[in-house]
Amino acid sequence: MEIIAIVLSLFLLVTFAYRGFSVILFAPIFALFAAAFSGLPILPGYTELFMTKAVMYIKSFFPVFLLGAVFGKIMEETGMARSIAMETIHVIGKDKAIFAVVFACMILCYGGISMFVCAFAVYPFAAALFREADIPKRLIPACFIAGVFTATMDCYPGSPQIQNIIPTIYLGTTTFSAPILGIISGTLLVIASLAYLEWRRKAAAKAGEGYGDHTLNETIIDPNMKLPPWQLSIIPLIVVLVLNFYFSMIFTWDSALLVPFQSLKLPILAKSVQNVVAIWALVLGLLAAIIIACATGRKFMSKNTSIKAALNAGALGSLLAIMNTASEVGYGNVISALPGFLEVADSLLGIGSSMPLFNAAIMVNILAGITGSASGGLSIALDLFGQHFLDMTAAQGIPPEVLHRVVAMASGGMDSLPHNGAVITTLAICGLTHRQSYKDMFAITVLKVVFAFFAVFFYMATGIY
Repeated sequence: MEIIAIVLSLFLLVTFAYRGFSVILFAPIFALFAAAFSGLPILPGYTELFMTKAVMYIKSFFPVFLLGAVFGKIMEETGMARSIAMETIHVIGKDKAIFAVVFACMILCYGGISMFVCAFAVYPFAAALFREADIPKRLIPACFIAGVFTATMDCYPGSPQIQNIIPTIYLGTTTFSAPILGIISGTLLVIASLAYLEWRRKAAAKAGEGYGDHTLNETIIDPNMKLPPWQLSIIPLIVVLVLNFYFSMIFTWDSALLVPFQSLKLPILAKSVQNVVAIWALVLGLLAAIIIACATGRKFMSKNTSIKAALNAGALGSLLAIMNTASEVGYGNVISALPGFLEVADSLLGIGSSMPLFNAAIMVNILAGITGSASGGLSIALDLFGQHFLDMTAAQGIPPEVLHRVVAMASGGMDSLPHNGAVITTLAICGLTHRQSYKDMFAITVLKVVFAFFAVFFYMATGIY
């Protein structure tokens, strides 16, 4: 009965999220619905478990959400993100339209721009390019998934995306962990994704299917549109990566920085400086990039907006993003505390106990699927089982950096179920529906899962990381 309640709770959350209801409101409702059937007191379950875990997530990652959203909004309003996208697509050309769209998204994502801004910046050019090349518009969302949710999100070392930041908090690693393993797995994943999308394009062309008749969110590109030079626009992205690398890998942080705060007995203080270095490094990188983007891009902003408006809009946008994810984290933590889930978790952890990396990838994938959030599922999995994974991998001589890369990659798999907020937003931006495009989006998700486990077996076979 307890497991049935968990499944029904998840089904209800997926259904309501799919229909556009806010998870901030309904995640606790359906979490406590499952808790009630498991004998967990409802009100303490909400105030002491759901809210505590949600607040812990906000404490750890709000700086990244805030500055990432502000940076993305500045890059969007100054036209710098669109300039990079346009130049990338122009250089690659319409004969390689799918690769051009995917690669443009990869550049923006690896530079620290959020998925939502990537989609907004690239979509007008993607739609125009696909229309001109007569490629089905329904493939555009899958191209966004391939460009944003694969290699540059959590495979490639140094990625400033939240999925690559979270393991550093729990494992004491850096965002540049296991670089060779990440580069090999991520590159093969992108190649496989491009091969799939190209196969789908050829199949559509053979069937006589073109761009299609669409009226929703169709854009016309103004050839005389004034945008900043791409050489200027890409500087803030480079600044994020360079400063992130410097403060993560080269700069020596004083291990006593937290000592004055330990005497205050703060309830959720980081265990050591090493656990927050990745956050600090990215904060400094994003701050510098925001300042540079404001200084160099403000003269390209339209008369209808301003730096102040962009800063305010980014800050407000970050609140919705982190509250959505924190609610999903709270939901997942309530579910994961229930006896029914713990029984299933114990069984899964017992599968292939000699392969802790395999176990870690499974648990992260399951929890990411339950929450509909890569960052939410990853943070829950590491909060619950992080020390267990560390102990098991250490016993086999597996470095924590390898564990970092595996769990980060695994988080971006089954999180992309239909109720995932990014999936819903991507479809809305493109003016498409789940029925039209989700099949191909899900196919890229399946490839992501496959290559997360490929990373496990590649390391086990070669020891390369």
